[in-house]
Amino acid sequence: MRYLEDFAAGQTFGSGRLVVDKDRIKTFAAEFDPQPFHLDEAAAHATMFGGLAASGWHTAAMTMRLLVDSDIKPAGGIVGASCDEFRWPRPVRPGDELRLESEVLEVRPSKSRPNQGMIKMRTTTLNQDNEPVQIMVANLVVLRRPGGGDSR
Repeated sequence: MRYLEDFAAGQTFGSGRLVVDKDRIKTFAAEFDPQPFHLDEAAAHATMFGGLAASGWHTAAMTMRLLVDSDIKPAGGIVGASCDEFRWPRPVRPGDELRLESEVLEVRPSKSRPNQGMIKMRTTTLNQDNEPVQIMVANLVVLRRPGGGDSR
């Protein structure tokens, strides 16, 4: 578990890997984003995607899973306050193998809540070819170390 004092601008974190399953693309889409390019291979070929593609929201959910399983481990959990940037530069396809690269951009203690602060983090979700499929800059709420001690 990492407290606010354990984070510094420039720190980087990686993740494990997750293989994208065709049936899970369709299941997620059927419930949350039921569009033809997420549900049906034949219909998807006639769209701008040229084939079955995961919903961006499914990509975001897979990214969240990789974040939770990564070694970032902020005290209090991964609690998002806002996103400054959220992009999907290319589609995620069945069989893609996703991983994350995260970088701490900024660390700031809260002025109104002395027991917490915020970290701004850029998380890039990459496929097996090291191509970005999602880029997110998020502001996360992180607890401060009880007693205000600094472990660095």
